[in-house]
Amino acid sequence: MGTDNQKDYDAIKGRRFPQHMLLLILFAILGTNVVILYAFSNRCNHQDSSGYNGPEVFESSKMGRMLAGNGSRNEVIQSYEKEIAQLRAELKSLHQGTERLILDRTQAIFDELMARPASCGGGEGGGAQYGRDPIDNPFLEWSIGVQNREFERYVEPRKLPLGWSGTLMRDTIISPVGHGCAKMKAELDQYMKYRVGDECPDDEAMTQKLLVGGCEPLPRRRCFSRIPINYTEPYPLPDSLWKAPGDGGVIWTAHTCKSFECLRNRVKEKQFADCLDCFDLEAREKTRWVASGGELDFSVDDVLKVKNGTIRIGLDLGGGTGTFAVRMKEAGVTIITTTLNLNGPFNNFVALRGVIPMYMTVTQRLPFFDNTLDIVHSMHVLSNWIPTVSLEFILYDIDRILRPGGLFWLDHFFCVRSQLATYEPMLKNLGYIKLKYHVGDKVDRGRELQEPSSSEWRIRSLPNCQSTSGLGGDYSGQEDCDESYDSSKPLHEIARDLRHIAVNKELFCPLQYRAKLTDSGN
Repeated sequence: MGTDNQKDYDAIKGRRFPQHMLLLILFAILGTNVVILYAFSNRCNHQDSSGYNGPEVFESSKMGRMLAGNGSRNEVIQSYEKEIAQLRAELKSLHQGTERLILDRTQAIFDELMARPASCGGGEGGGAQYGRDPIDNPFLEWSIGVQNREFERYVEPRKLPLGWSGTLMRDTIISPVGHGCAKMKAELDQYMKYRVGDECPDDEAMTQKLLVGGCEPLPRRRCFSRIPINYTEPYPLPDSLWKAPGDGGVIWTAHTCKSFECLRNRVKEKQFADCLDCFDLEAREKTRWVASGGELDFSVDDVLKVKNGTIRIGLDLGGGTGTFAVRMKEAGVTIITTTLNLNGPFNNFVALRGVIPMYMTVTQRLPFFDNTLDIVHSMHVLSNWIPTVSLEFILYDIDRILRPGGLFWLDHFFCVRSQLATYEPMLKNLGYIKLKYHVGDKVDRGRELQEPSSSEWRIRSLPNCQSTSGLGGDYSGQEDCDESYDSSKPLHEIARDLRHIAVNKELFCPLQYRAKLTDSGN
């Protein structure tokens, strides 16, 4: 077998290809090389026209672009990182503000829900529904224009925690404010700016401005009242009644004078001030109501004799520094004094003397129940400076709180002579029996500036028309008793007159007009 293979190999080895076949193969190889070279040459030319110089240059340019791309991406990443850091800071700040806003809004929603009473079913006793619309909830009208939310929190009606109250006959609680607040939004907003639980602002002047503007009662505040820096204890009774108090019990910021000595000395200066000399307890205050001096001045003792010990409690309207209350206290009668701080610490002074002050205007409805007080006194305050209609409202309010048999002491009522025709019928319409009445001139500013002044005491008619003892003798109300009812009177007038008799309410009314009645009756 090996011999046969050897033969085949020798035969192939000895074989010779034809000449033309060799040439054909040679041309094919050459042609193939030419085509390859041509193609390669075109590719190089194309790369040269594109700015490349062979494979090494191409690879170097590609790496440059890659490195350049990496550099720009790093810059972009760094820029993004900075922006992200800024956004994180802004988001943190916004988060804090949003958290505060959410808390405030949540508290507002909670307050609203607490203020919105649940329905107690139909019929009587059902709680009213209060919404956020001022039309549906009129209490929210107070907060329109007031930036501070504390005021809205105060006036919003709130549901009682235990639900419907059979005693109050309602299921909400409402905190009142005076209607004049609606016209003083800027002042009210300033008044309600404080930190809850902190010390209240030193704003006594603002407080009084709101009061005299009709914003009475003022809204309550959740802050602590300021304390005088050098506070000192008041003098004990009875020394405090007539001993000038020290300056340490007053915050003087709102007042021109910064001491009681300054207030006592201002009477020596040519200036106008309310109750100019009443802080000097050694001057005219010392002799007020001690004795009956002339026709216009009555003493406390003479007045108290009229009711034989049944005068126990009462009110002094516009009582200044509290001297009337002090005189009554010495006689065993408790008097509350209403007063403002008109360029002087009147309320502090009254309290330091040991009697009770009440910080309120004369136009405020008297905070006493009907038919409860034994006596109401007013000196200088109820006069012609008050509009007639407003004065009539005040007089009827005084009548409301006086008990049957109570006394009304209208002390030194000032008006011009021609106004007597207006004020005398107004007082007569109250239906009181006149106990004592005097008219004289007010000449303390000179005869050329004299003004009419009068004093009157009245007591309401009694059912049996018995005579009633007055100052300086007996006064018979027979002229009032002899009046018969006119059948032509309107029914409501007859009912009013009958009520005046039926209630058996005596009223003792010393009235002082600033007019002098001459012999001719003028």
